[in-house]
Amino acid sequence: MNAMVLIANSDDDTIATLALDDGRLRPLATTALPGSSSTFAVDAARRLVYAGVKSGFEPDAARGEGSPAILTLALGADGVLTELARTPWADPMVYLALTPDGRTLLGASYHGGSGVVWPAEDGVLRAPTAELRFPNVHSVALSPDGAHAYYVSLGDDLIAQYALSAGGILSPLDPLAAPAPAGSGPRHLVLSADGRSAYLVTEFSGEVIRFDRDQAGRLTPAESVSIVDPDAGLRHSRYGADPRAEHLIWGADVHLAAGGRYLLASERTANTIATIELDATGRLGPVVALRRTEPQPRGFGVSPDGEWVVAVGELSDSAALYRVEADGRLTDADRVPTGRGANWVRFA
Repeated sequence: MNAMVLIANSDDDTIATLALDDGRLRPLATTALPGSSSTFAVDAARRLVYAGVKSGFEPDAARGEGSPAILTLALGADGVLTELARTPWADPMVYLALTPDGRTLLGASYHGGSGVVWPAEDGVLRAPTAELRFPNVHSVALSPDGAHAYYVSLGDDLIAQYALSAGGILSPLDPLAAPAPAGSGPRHLVLSADGRSAYLVTEFSGEVIRFDRDQAGRLTPAESVSIVDPDAGLRHSRYGADPRAEHLIWGADVHLAAGGRYLLASERTANTIATIELDATGRLGPVVALRRTEPQPRGFGVSPDGEWVVAVGELSDSAALYRVEADGRLTDADRVPTGRGANWVRFA
């Protein structure tokens, strides 16, 4: 397939844009940002990108600089990103997600311990319609219809679950929290296309946990599978640890692939992406492949057709392209330079 790939390079304060053409990656443009970014959300229909930028750049009160912000960027056909708007926000975002209609942006702040909902009108973020507080909110995921939002709290080992109105109002479900195992470090969440399952990757225990999702949007823990390389000798991690120095588990990202036949999840200490087979109902099967990839793979992306994976590493300056084979293996297709500290990948 042909598509555009965007990669955040946090150490370079840039977003690189590449074209995926016939199984090859072709660099298009690199756009400088006014600060470091490690998350963005793409509105492909409107050719807009919402990028969370951390503090650390030169202050300019008139432009809202000197503090974290959300940038609205126009994505050109040449891959160049042009700033359209800037929304200062006190808490730096580690995860941004858009509703399917592109009219609502949701954010998660790990260090701020918060979640936010903003209405978005042609790229302009309006005053937030909802805010919530949990320790170390690491991500937010939406149901396929955009009617429910799920905020993942690593600090409290839970998923906070809400109904989300068209106007951006959050209403807590009963119960509010879907629990994850104590000390597991829940991190990123993805929902199946039919909305019946949600898949959580944990940072400290290195598992994918499947949750059943009922018609009211409530999550209930079901089965789990380890994504850790059994030959790596990694031990269970904990909050505040240095996983690389202590040789601990360091789970990161999770995505569906191949039309929902496989689930992919990355682990940063052993530098792997695990392929988990899913049955026809979405239940977790075994790990059928374990791919060594770019060092410290915090983020990766799967193409809209589910057949290609672009992986980056925080300790690499390259992006790797893999083909998802019928048996779940990820096979080499291409590798190109991207930038330093690459940590976030999305397709447009």
